[in-house]
Amino acid sequence: MNSNRISLSGDLSEEGHKLSQRVYYEDTDFSGLVYHARYLHFLERGRTDYLRCLGVEQSALIGIDEEGLVFVVHRMEIDFKAPARMDDILEIRTVTTKAGGAKMVLEQEIRRDGNLLIAAKVVIAVVNRNGRPRRLPEELAGRFLA
Repeated sequence: MNSNRISLSGDLSEEGHKLSQRVYYEDTDFSGLVYHARYLHFLERGRTDYLRCLGVEQSALIGIDEEGLVFVVHRMEIDFKAPARMDDILEIRTVTTKAGGAKMVLEQEIRRDGNLLIAAKVVIAVVNRNGRPRRLPEELAGRFLA
């Protein structure tokens, strides 16, 4: 087995989560640059695999208790710094800056060769299966802030 293999779900460290993704033709527009809306896909993959590496299965949260628990994006701020191109290898970084009450705040970056391309602040609302706000259980919040 190749010990240099990158984990499919990325890697978790004290600095947060890092996920590598390649830019494909389908991610680009006619100019050969990544289409602006495709960055949302890369950021979503980063958040999803961050949860996976924390041992949080989103599909299981709906049945966590009688209320259910779901994460939804409430607000997102994105700064576009520089474009990515086809065949680039991107690193999506995700870190939690707040987890408690009925929301979480995540800071995300997309980098290529260490250069910042995208900076995003994502506010995640914690809701029940009916879409009403609910508190993030302390045990779960602790995973995000560990």
